[in-house]
Amino acid sequence: MRFCIIGLGRFGYQVATVLAENGMDVMAIDDNENTVASIRDQVTHAICMRVTDEESLRGVGVHEMDTVIVAMGEAFAQSILLTALLKKKLGIGRIIARGTNEIHKEILELVGADQVILPEKEIGIRVADNLSSPFVDLLRLTKEFSISLILAPKQVIGKSIRDVAFYEHHNIRCIGIKHDGEITPIGHEYTISDGDKLVCAGRTADLEKFAGK
Repeated sequence: MRFCIIGLGRFGYQVATVLAENGMDVMAIDDNENTVASIRDQVTHAICMRVTDEESLRGVGVHEMDTVIVAMGEAFAQSILLTALLKKKLGIGRIIARGTNEIHKEILELVGADQVILPEKEIGIRVADNLSSPFVDLLRLTKEFSISLILAPKQVIGKSIRDVAFYEHHNIRCIGIKHDGEITPIGHEYTISDGDKLVCAGRTADLEKFAGK
């Protein structure tokens, strides 16, 4: 997969470097020479240029990318202009843009963004969810469905996954455990130990009930 990240602020820089660490072909573009120099050894291509110039973008091959990420959310007008340019002039198939608020998101979607991310809002929701839930960690996929990390309740310690019958008795799925920072899949014969962090998926209300809230 070939990705182009335009705008190397905190958000764009992080996305570019992690994509590269994950083995992706990454082109990082910004108009700040120092920023481009700092990321050059971490991505496939690092380019300093005007990010809203069609010919320059085409010249470096942005139109050949599978996905372009417009990461310059603070530059409200510039991000909208760039998103429209990428979609209508360069024909980019998939554009992910960073927005700063709901109005910005709506405009970005109107001019061609296939997905708009509101980092501050999403982080705020995640922090609030984790502070107000009984889980070690929680990833909300929809308003009602989540994946959570649950410290094994006392009533399931010493039992196998089969015996607990997560779906039949609790309407949730246990898909693994987290140990030493790594998530490992588990089978029906795995016996739950005290201190296990169970990776479970299901309706948030059912997860909370299982966790003992």
